[in-house]
Formats: sequence, C-alpha cells, structure tokens
Amino acid sequence: MKLRTAEQLSDRLSNDLAWRKKELSEVKSLVETKSFSDSKHKALIRSAICLLYAHWEGFVKLAANSYLEYVRMQKLCYQELATNFLALAMKERLKEAKETNKPSLYIPVCNFFLDELNQRCKLPEDAISSASNLSSEIFKEIIYILGIDFSPYSTKSVLIDTKLLKTRNEIAHGEYSLFDKEEYIELHKEVIAMLDIFRNQIENAAINKDYMRNTP
Repeated sequence: MKLRTAEQLSDRLSNDLAWRKKELSEVKSLVETKSFSDSKHKALIRSAICLLYAHWEGFVKLAANSYLEYVRMQKLCYQELATNFLALAMKERLKEAKETNKPSLYIPVCNFFLDELNQRCKLPEDAISSASNLSSEIFKEIIYILGIDFSPYSTKSVLIDTKLLKTRNEIAHGEYSLFDKEEYIELHKEVIAMLDIFRNQIENAAINKDYMRNTP
C-alpha cells in the first residue's frame, strides 16, 4: 500500500510496532519467570538482547523509510520542501560535483538553484542505510534527515551504544557477555519508550506537514 495520507502512515507504523512489542513482551515475560535454571536464564537473556536490538533497528529504519515514502507521495516541488529534505534531494548532485576538480560540474548545481526549484522533487530511495548498525550517531543522522527533534534521545547515547549495540555485537560474535535480569528489564523499558517516541514524532511530523518549508 502506498502511503498517500498521514492516516495510512500512522496505520503502518502502529501495526509494525504492535507485533514487535508483542513479541518483546512475550520474551520479557520469560525473562521474568523463575522456572528456568540459572544457565538457561542467562542464555535466554542473551537471546533477548539480540532480539531487542533487532526490533530497535528494524522499526527505526522501517519508520524512517515509511516517512520518506510518504513525503515522496506528496508530490511536492523542491521549493516546497523543508531544508532537511531539500538537502537530501541535493545529496547526489553535490556529491558528484565535490568529487572532482572540474568547475564545470558545478554548473548544473547552480542551474538547479536558479531555475529548477519549481520542479517536482525526487528523494533518494537509499537515504536510510540498511547496512549500518543503529548506533546513536547513525540514529542522530536519521533524525536530522527526517527533520525531527533529537532532544528526547540526547541522554541515551550510552544506553544505545554500550548497553544495547555493544552487548548485542559481543553476543552475536560469540563472546560470553552477561546481563542480569534487572538490567535487561530496564533496557527493554528504555528501548520501548524510545520506539514509542519515534513513532509519535513521525506521525506528528506528517500531520503538521513539517516536511514542508515554512513560508512567511
């Protein structure tokens, strides 16, 4: 389904986050149970951290790409875009010009700003990388690309980079990294809260048309 309306965007985000939260809630219930041996409990928590990270990265990237798809479907001109989306649209043109010493390659860039801002915008399909691990720096870059507020996450860098990503990487690479039950439950709570905030920010940005340039 193409995302032509803010309601369609909201439905996609809500449905996607719902199944992720349900799965994570079921795993959390297992972590909280006392019916496992100590060794099984440790193995369960290690597995739970990997799943928690997978849903963190999975939802953030799906939500970000969905918002970009929604903005594309608004069929705006370049001059109607907010500066973050105009910068994103210009990325490839500027990159090509930057990687050479030929001044002639800057002429199309100049022509764009002088004559083409009234044309329908084209936003890149690969703006959100699917290859990179979702560190706090990558997340911040996604936030800036989307033009939403990073301040709700400004104190979460250690949580994202060390408690979540670093621990997940150690486990995924076969290292014997341990996490106790209380640490996992707190991490679960923090990640779910960040995902809820991120979804709400994107939904509000679509409703408020924050993707459009403010005109006097």
